[in-house]
Amino acid sequence: MYLLLSILSSTLIFIVFKLLTKYKISTIHTITVNYFVAFAIGISSYNQPITAQNTIYSDWFLGALFLGFLFISIFFVMATTAQKNGVSVASVASKMSVVIPIIFGIYMYNESTGLQKIIGICFALVAVYLASVKSYAQVDFKKNLALPILLFIGSGTIDTSIKYIETTHVPENGIPIFSASIFGIAAILGVLTTLVKKDFGFNLKSLVSGFILGIVNYGSIYFLLKALDHELFESSTLFTVNHVGIMMLSTLVGLLVFREKLSVKNWIGLGLAVVAITLVTLA
Repeated sequence: MYLLLSILSSTLIFIVFKLLTKYKISTIHTITVNYFVAFAIGISSYNQPITAQNTIYSDWFLGALFLGFLFISIFFVMATTAQKNGVSVASVASKMSVVIPIIFGIYMYNESTGLQKIIGICFALVAVYLASVKSYAQVDFKKNLALPILLFIGSGTIDTSIKYIETTHVPENGIPIFSASIFGIAAILGVLTTLVKKDFGFNLKSLVSGFILGIVNYGSIYFLLKALDHELFESSTLFTVNHVGIMMLSTLVGLLVFREKLSVKNWIGLGLAVVAITLVTLA
């Protein structure tokens, strides 16, 4: 259930970003408001007194600081990659980064590496690539190569760090305050960014969109952490199913809601995604 809710929340983030473009709402303002909303949800969900001892002096605080910085940094890298290299390159680079937490889980936690699982993971990577590349897009990974590489490494590092910190430092009841701290740090950095850019044009649209995005954004991280906390799936299996599930659902939403056209490659990617999830899950 937590895994399904994480996939649904992450797909809703995709929908919000599509609507921002459609209604010409400021992305940076929405992002900044969203982090404050997500922070508020996390704080209100924590059922213990908030003290310096269980926040800034806790074992996970430096990790939350690192993740908060990564959250907003990788967002800007993703936006710049989409502008410089195209949306398809940004999509492929961010989604293919799932290979980093998969390798980390297998190496760090001695997770299973049976033939069926390896084939399923390979199918998943091919599926993500085929489903993400649009037929009309000029996919040039050589142009501005540093940006896709940064996006690939950064996105993979976020997933890997979330798993590692959750496993080693976050107590069983500490997920809400840990999540809130990540978003709170990202919110502060978002405000600093708007100050540097001197872009203060917040309006009702960006406040509403930020509020909605904050709810689903918090959900995507909270439910992912809860799923990682469960012993049913190994992290390599969970991240594979999570990424492929998000790709499948967001592609179908694009097709059914936004009337996006899918190429033969995209359909093959969706078909492979179903096979990949089946192989990896049953392994």
